[in-house]
Amino acid sequence: MFVLYYTLDPRIPKYQLDRSLIGTNPGLGFRPMPNDSNSLSTLIWYKGTSKKDFEYWTNSLTDFIESYRVLGDTAGRGANIANCDFARGRPDGKVCSVNVKNLMPCVPENNFNYHLQGPCIFLKLNKIFGWKPEIYEPNELPEKMPESLKYQIQNLTSENQHQKNSIWVSCEGESPADVEYVGRISYKPYPGFPAYFFPYENNEGYLSPIVAVHFENPKTGILINIECKAWAKNIIHDRKERLGSVHFELMID
Repeated sequence: MFVLYYTLDPRIPKYQLDRSLIGTNPGLGFRPMPNDSNSLSTLIWYKGTSKKDFEYWTNSLTDFIESYRVLGDTAGRGANIANCDFARGRPDGKVCSVNVKNLMPCVPENNFNYHLQGPCIFLKLNKIFGWKPEIYEPNELPEKMPESLKYQIQNLTSENQHQKNSIWVSCEGESPADVEYVGRISYKPYPGFPAYFFPYENNEGYLSPIVAVHFENPKTGILINIECKAWAKNIIHDRKERLGSVHFELMID
């Protein structure tokens, strides 16, 4: 009995992947979220030139990003962190640092660009213990992947070839009208999560990788429905069940 007890690791869930309640298909989460009084809402709404209207959203994002900037805010973060990269991967038992230095204009000092009616939101992949992405090769991209993302993947420069080992992300308007209204979208630092962050193993200090999505010129005065997707061979998309994707609305008066 003593040996059995000794070998149990409290970090490792008893039921994993297809035996667990959350299954094997990660979804996406977004920030900022509406406040607690609107827990069922997915609407980001504010007046573009009114600080009192957008400061809830920017304060929420500042709090969110602070844990990535200040290592001590997450338990075990200082002693357990490693500077991972595509060549070296992640050392056993360590967690990877998340680079938040190349996110302009999606930074607190710039109000995450909300004051210029071109707001940023942040995406992260939901954590599933033990899940590893099956990465797409540039010559086998799925038909339904947005053409703009396909083009970027297939035309990676020699210095960015390492990025192909990523879970890719895309955001689009849900309807043809939404596609028109949402305008140009860019991603900081690039539209993907590095594969070396996975699998998630519940190590102390772990922080999910993030992508900042910059909506550069959305049409004002219109509610825009937006869907963002994560792309890997073993991520299934189902809009009704929100598998592999996340939905939210954006409205700037």
